Amino acid sequence: MELEGRTIIVTGAAGGIGSAIATACARQGGTVIAVDRVEMPPDPSLPAEVGARLSSYPADISTAAGCADLLTSVLARFGVVDGLVNCAGVMRRGSLLDIDEDDWAATFAVNVDAVMHLSRGILPSLIGAGTGSIVNIASQWGLHPAGGHIAYNTSKAAVVSFSQSLARDYGGQGVRVNAVCPGEILTPMLKQKLETSNIAEAVLAESIPLGRLGRPDEVAELTTFLLSDRASFISGAAIEITGAQQVG
Repeated sequence: MELEGRTIIVTGAAGGIGSAIATACARQGGTVIAVDRVEMPPDPSLPAEVGARLSSYPADISTAAGCADLLTSVLARFGVVDGLVNCAGVMRRGSLLDIDEDDWAATFAVNVDAVMHLSRGILPSLIGAGTGSIVNIASQWGLHPAGGHIAYNTSKAAVVSFSQSLARDYGGQGVRVNAVCPGEILTPMLKQKLETSNIAEAVLAESIPLGRLGRPDEVAELTTFLLSDRASFISGAAIEITGAQQVG
């Protein structure tokens, strides 16, 4: 129960890694604002006391106004926010000549701009408390770009740099900021990609030294650790969780 008494916003919470993070935070005692374009589906397998700590907040964070409306609603209800996990993300595949300006803009609106708007919105709350943690879900491709994903790669590199900049600027006020950089995690999105490409999971796993794909709950475990006091001296880090996979 390391997050007991803390109010945490988790974006992209309706599925995949975001859902795993939101649930893990609630299991650790946190009061969780689970944000996505749609409601976070209820999980009947969760104990009632865990489910009660999860509040689904449908919101469109691809615009500054959408982020502002979300924060106004959350702060009016809870009064304070102790942590933020920016997990929402979009991926538009293609090299520079394959994508158009809308693909680029849509990628940055969610992957970068929303991270900035929400972080800026809760910083006064974190600074006022003299403590707090922001965890931004980047990607190993933000550190080691993969071919054919220029918009996604660049946006995730921006998330890493943003996280490190924020950590340096506000560490003196007790605010910790870190980036988590997952590799191949078996999310519904990845499963769909494998099916569409007719690639077996075992084939993709051959590129990973640990011999398997990662799980959303493993990313959630790292994220809850970074939100907790156990990570009290970790800030400005970009932590890969890849099974030692090398890209490129």
